[in-house]
Amino acid sequence: MSEIVYLSLGSNMGDRQKNLQEAIARVETMGRVLERSSFYETEPVEFTRQAWFLNCAVALETEKAPEKLMVELLEIEQDLGRRRTRRRGPRTIDIDILLIGDWVLNSPGLIVPHPAMHQRRFVLAPLAEIAPEARHPVLKKTVGELLAELPMGQVVRKL
Repeated sequence: MSEIVYLSLGSNMGDRQKNLQEAIARVETMGRVLERSSFYETEPVEFTRQAWFLNCAVALETEKAPEKLMVELLEIEQDLGRRRTRRRGPRTIDIDILLIGDWVLNSPGLIVPHPAMHQRRFVLAPLAEIAPEARHPVLKKTVGELLAELPMGQVVRKL
């Protein structure tokens, strides 16, 4: 049975736009991409002494089991040169699963909904462009509502 999975993609190393485009092309092999947001330039959070990111969101319809999908997304990251040398540090590509329908999962390798998505403008702004009515199954609020509730702060510019 297929589910709609919302992904967040980001890059701040090398040709950021090319990295995102290549990752999206590979994600398309895992199902059917229903929507893709614009690209957004975003300032880094937590570890701020690094280049700004380019971020986007993707809606993917897939029949893959969540854990299998996560394994394949991590393979894309590795294939595109991601090396995990510093937590929240620079990366060629980062792909996170944000939502899978109304699922709530908490396993060692995957937590859905993404545990910090509701606190991150760089995640919510692109996601709200393509799925403002998608509902966070734990917080019981739409993506649009979560975005509207964020305090002012992190710079996120639609390109």
